[in-house]
Amino acid sequence: MKRLWIHRDIDAPAETVWELLTNPNKWPVWGPTVSGANLKAQSLSAGATGTVTTVLGRGLGFEVTAFEEGSRWAWKVAGIPATDHVVEHVGPDRCRVGFGVPWPAAPYLAVCRVALRRIDELASLERAVT
Repeated sequence: MKRLWIHRDIDAPAETVWELLTNPNKWPVWGPTVSGANLKAQSLSAGATGTVTTVLGRGLGFEVTAFEEGSRWAWKVAGIPATDHVVEHVGPDRCRVGFGVPWPAAPYLAVCRVALRRIDELASLERAVT
């Protein structure tokens, strides 16, 4: 399925951003449409399942459909192909993070733009603490 993408360069190590993207406890902090998430497995991986709770309070089942450690993961939410998440090393303390959405979900890129800004802010905070 064709995807539309939005990216942002972030002044933080790719590992820091990857942790934010793959830790379900962090999803509500940067994800504008997420208020909670539960993963049935120990960690995110291909085939992992769980529940994501929307800001409207609705719990939806999800399944990780693709997973490449440190660089990419994608999922289905409520059985529908959803967001693809990528992180690319640009330099030792710089990365490029992006979200891809299916063509029919093009308006969701506005939500992804907010998420990218929040991820940038969180990564900057984590970098300042260390």
